[in-house]
Amino acid sequence: MANARALDKRRKSIRNIRKITRTMELIATARYKKAMDRAHAVSAYTDRLSQIVNSLAAAGTEVQHPLLEQRDNPKSARILVLSSNRGLCGGYNSSVLRATLPQIEELNRSIGDVAVDVSGKRGIGGLKFRGIEADRQYTQFEDQPAYDEVEKIASGYLEQYITGQMDRLDVVYTRFISTSKQIATIETLLPLGSLDGDNSSQDLGGEGSGEYEFLPSAESILEEVVPTSFKTKLFKCFLDSAVSEQVARMIAMKGATESAGEMIKQLSMTYNRARQSQITGEIMEIIGGVEALES
Repeated sequence: MANARALDKRRKSIRNIRKITRTMELIATARYKKAMDRAHAVSAYTDRLSQIVNSLAAAGTEVQHPLLEQRDNPKSARILVLSSNRGLCGGYNSSVLRATLPQIEELNRSIGDVAVDVSGKRGIGGLKFRGIEADRQYTQFEDQPAYDEVEKIASGYLEQYITGQMDRLDVVYTRFISTSKQIATIETLLPLGSLDGDNSSQDLGGEGSGEYEFLPSAESILEEVVPTSFKTKLFKCFLDSAVSEQVARMIAMKGATESAGEMIKQLSMTYNRARQSQITGEIMEIIGGVEALES
């Protein structure tokens, strides 16, 4: 039978751990709600940009832009991997890395020149452990990524793409679907291809066949809309990753808290049995001593 004092010490230790995991669960829940509100706001903005492009198409304007054109025989590609700076978030980072490695191998076979950029200390360490060095590292993003910071990264990618230094940009991130479902996703952001998304039947006026007058011109509007759409799409990837990270941490800490509670129950039962056995042994020693004195 285990020592009762050691069992009690272990039980107290697990209780302290349960307090920590419970606190982390509550913090992750609060951060998740804030990140979710920001993600919804950005989704509405990107949908509105898609409606603008649809209106250009409905007005009979041919939608053309260098960022929309597919390039034949791409010579260089870049992958941006979005992970977390901290752990204790379940399989969040491992699922991103599992999606990243096959994509790197595929692009190495098809294109050859592939550079990898990583956001998050866990992704940087995970890829380095697998022999992949990050070309650029970003560790400043937490649960509330700032648009200004993402815009700087996006502007750099746009410049590389327009000047021909890069022919393709893939982003590996965790797409948030619901609190019970987040999927590690690979999305090609450059070239953009189509901006329609799921709003092909909508336009600025709510009708599909209106006539519009664009000032100063439809082309100048397009010059602003397309790069902005890329920046907001990249920003949405960061926001989705932040939301998914907090959900994963919330679920992981909830599971840890529940597991600690079960361990405490089991240790309490074992402790009670050990204590009962110890008390019984002490009573038997007292009885034995009394009998020895009487004899």
